[in-house]
Amino acid sequence: MGFWKRLVRVVKANLGSLLSKAEEPEKMLEQLVEEMREQLQEAKRQVALAIGDEKRLHKQWMEEDKQAETRESQAMRALQVGDEELAKAALLRKKQHEELAREYQKQWEIQKEAVEKLKTALHALNQKIEEAARKKTLLLARKQRAEAQQTVQQTVTGLSDQSAFETFDRMAEKIDVLEAQVEANHELSMEIQSQDLDARFRKLESQHPDVDDALAALKAKMAASPKAAAKEPVQETAKEAVKEKERVMRDEERW
Repeated sequence: MGFWKRLVRVVKANLGSLLSKAEEPEKMLEQLVEEMREQLQEAKRQVALAIGDEKRLHKQWMEEDKQAETRESQAMRALQVGDEELAKAALLRKKQHEELAREYQKQWEIQKEAVEKLKTALHALNQKIEEAARKKTLLLARKQRAEAQQTVQQTVTGLSDQSAFETFDRMAEKIDVLEAQVEANHELSMEIQSQDLDARFRKLESQHPDVDDALAALKAKMAASPKAAAKEPVQETAKEAVKEKERVMRDEERW
């Protein structure tokens, strides 16, 4: 049983050494579980040796018991032939084998009990290691969850900083100014285009007076002058009026 005490001390020492470090929990837990599994393999080897010893003691017990039976048979044959001395020697050997058999039986029973205890302890150790592996998984999940919460809290803390919101406000003001400038430039451009259009129409009106007014003035002039004297000039004037009208129409079509 000294082996199990040494094993417990080693596990405790390794666990204490690992827990004393406050860095890289994943590696620490993984290393701890790995070392425990290595120690489990060593424990299995020790249990296997103990089982081997138990089987060897049982075999020696059976052999000594068989030898005792053989010596008894030899003593009986010696008596049958009348050789008492040989019978006594055989019986003496029988007694020695019986004593050894009893001793092997006693040792076997002790070893068998020890092996059963070792098997029980080995099973318990295996269960504890499997439990440790499950706890490792849970601990790592808790660690990751805690780190995620910490990241979120740090982000929230960073967002609660007034300077961040002031920066957003400054950016919003700059964008408002930019939008106002764009809108003002658009309105100014539209106003300039409207003014250009009005100027063009005023220029058109100044270059081309109303044809009906010109025609009415011409008619009045013709009515006031003598027919004979005005016949030829009237015809010329009419022709000029027609030409003027055609020129005005062409200008309007160009616009």
